[in-house]
Amino acid sequence: MKVTPRILLALVLAFGGVAASAQPVLPAGQVQSVEVSGQQVRLRTENAHVELTVYSPSVIRVRIDKQQLGRDFSYAVVGKPVAARTAVLDGADEVVVTTDAMIARVNKRPFAITFTTLDGKVINQDEPGLGTSWIGEEVATYKKLKDGERFIGLGEKTGNLDRRGSAYTNWNTDAFKYGTETDPLYASVPFYIGVHHGLNYGIFFDNSYQSDFNFGASNNRFASFSAQGGEMNYYFIHHPRVADIIGSYTALTGRMPLPPLWSLGYQQNRYSYFPDTEVLRIAQTLRGKKIPADGITLDIHYMDAYKLFTWDKTRFADPAGMIAKLDGMGFKTTVIVDPGIKVEKGYGAHERGLKAGIFLKYPDGANYTGEVWPGWCHFPDFTSAGGRAWWRDEVRTYAKAGVAGLWNDMNEISTWGQKMPNNVLFDFDGQPTTHKQGHNVYALEMARASYEGMKEATAQRPFMLTRAGFAGLQRYTAIWTGDNRAEEDHMLLGVRLMNSLGLSGIPFTGMDVGGFIGSATKPLYGRWMQIGAFTPYFRNHAANDTRSSEPWTYGEDVETISRNYISLRYRLMPYLYSAFHDAASTGEPVMRSLAIDYTHDASVYAPAFQNQYMFGKAFLVAPFESTKDLAKVYFPAGQWYELHTDAVQEGGQERIVELSQARLPVYVKAGSVVPVQALVQTTSEKPAGPLALHIYKGGAGTSQLYYEDDGASFAYQKGAFYKRTIGYDASARRIDIGAAEGSYKSKFSKLQLVLHGFGDTAALDINGKRVSLDSGAHAFAGTARTSSVIIDNDSGKIVIGY
Repeated sequence: MKVTPRILLALVLAFGGVAASAQPVLPAGQVQSVEVSGQQVRLRTENAHVELTVYSPSVIRVRIDKQQLGRDFSYAVVGKPVAARTAVLDGADEVVVTTDAMIARVNKRPFAITFTTLDGKVINQDEPGLGTSWIGEEVATYKKLKDGERFIGLGEKTGNLDRRGSAYTNWNTDAFKYGTETDPLYASVPFYIGVHHGLNYGIFFDNSYQSDFNFGASNNRFASFSAQGGEMNYYFIHHPRVADIIGSYTALTGRMPLPPLWSLGYQQNRYSYFPDTEVLRIAQTLRGKKIPADGITLDIHYMDAYKLFTWDKTRFADPAGMIAKLDGMGFKTTVIVDPGIKVEKGYGAHERGLKAGIFLKYPDGANYTGEVWPGWCHFPDFTSAGGRAWWRDEVRTYAKAGVAGLWNDMNEISTWGQKMPNNVLFDFDGQPTTHKQGHNVYALEMARASYEGMKEATAQRPFMLTRAGFAGLQRYTAIWTGDNRAEEDHMLLGVRLMNSLGLSGIPFTGMDVGGFIGSATKPLYGRWMQIGAFTPYFRNHAANDTRSSEPWTYGEDVETISRNYISLRYRLMPYLYSAFHDAASTGEPVMRSLAIDYTHDASVYAPAFQNQYMFGKAFLVAPFESTKDLAKVYFPAGQWYELHTDAVQEGGQERIVELSQARLPVYVKAGSVVPVQALVQTTSEKPAGPLALHIYKGGAGTSQLYYEDDGASFAYQKGAFYKRTIGYDASARRIDIGAAEGSYKSKFSKLQLVLHGFGDTAALDINGKRVSLDSGAHAFAGTARTSSVIIDNDSGKIVIGY
């Protein structure tokens, strides 16, 4: 039949009502009622219930659901709303919510939100005509794309720093041997930052169902975020600085506690070191070759037939004795733990788990069984209080043996077949749900139970490492980027993954240095070790079917490179520990994408420069493939000192640099104050001599907070710390060593100043005293001037040199 316009009109009239009632895409619709209560606005639309809550002047929460809004519960969010001056105007066409930092305008016909600055600039807005809607149980919010808008963050995601034009899925996945464009990977952090026209904002989508983010992929109209179930529940964050957006996000999801100092040292690992004599041989070789190190990690072969909470008595006859020997040599021991508990009659952990009733179950009450390393296994339900309590008790067996760290692995959940049935039930802390909602938070709650169990058992700071996780994982654990490959592009991908995790509120990150799968070339291994020295968690790791991957196995030249850069990291330990204190206090990462401090400089997003990053706030690191002889480095605004020569490079431009196998391009930002100690072989060793404060001339004025504590206990939370601010004013030629705070006595009795770029400067004002300067060599460059001033670290008074 030929369809004429008249027939088409008849069809529309005949079936239009049916199509309208079906509504394959259900919009929120028009606002029908508004209720205001303090910092909260509740709206009823044609098809939804909406709630806007001012969490702070810079954070507004948006909840939307087709049904009445349910229990307000989150595994990710621990922050609460704070008192904030809020004005709400309910007009005929819109509801206007104003704080001291931004305005949210809620259009009534149809429902849509626009966020603006106080002077009316649009920061972010719902795409007109799309807004928030449902396709079945899938809920999505569509945001209007701005010209030139960039998107950064979203946690552990491959691809470019700027995610414009790409789309991503959040579903924790065992991504063994993943590629440089694989998505999804192991962890889900549904938080991103948008940048356009000099403005910045963050959106955290707090929904643990599978979620999808589209930043203009296959369309030129919108950026969107959606989930396969649950509420549309997001937090909108606005600050002029990206660093402050990360700060507000981590105020919501929590900040890392200070890690144990030893965990910042070099960690040697392999899949696997056994028996105990081999573990001790590795430790002894590191000490004999004067390669500083603090940790040895044991992979799954320490267990009896891969059964958790057991030891293979043939390979490890006396685990506590071995761990004590390692501890005596300055090594802490970390062991791997997987969630699967082997189904085996008489196996203690299995029997205790059955008795406690803490395993994940099917709807008919039968325990879910999946196959992993030990064979068929049950899995603790970490979303139940009982499951977490059971796990906390079980991990005490490791604490009793002297284990200092737990490596939480296979916790996506990973099982052979990689397809846990969706009808597996999770307790979800009293509100039972299915695998669809519980999957992404399983690893987060496993890390929580591991952390709490070890903390209770030892009363010390435990070290936690995880492969998978969800937003908020930084409260309990470090994370590494999983089973990477020994390839040049994977080395650089690891850098981008860690930079992205840092943008997403997770400061303690690492990758398998040297590559887990396959064997690195000698140049690649050497370059990877150099980069590893400038990452938060520095772990060497390799699979059992690859060549041995200890530094000495690649020849004398590579061993020397590895030793030099590991030694440099240990001399920089006071700087690094202070950077971790800053991360714990503010949420800002240790490994900082240049997008944090140079957000609106287009060059930092260029593929040629997107791998560059700041290590702390002083060091600019430019990583490159080991195969290159020449490379372009971009220097952001300011001045930059080449680490080893003190050569000064003006910022705001790019420069071709010559590369060598022995040296990684690293630069120091002018105005920086870098505390440096004498070389030690382990963080448990007290450094000799004074603490050297390397001060790099430049900038109008700057300051560095130096921080110290015992590095092991939680006494710092009760004031047992030492910190002081070192201020430097270039224009006034003045250095101020601030008063010490806290009750902890520093391990350094004296401070010494080492000055870079001061040339023929004869004298400086130091704590109000005129001090003459002497020429002298120092740790990094022979062109610096070492002042004769020595400062007492308790009183801050100059004791020599005036």
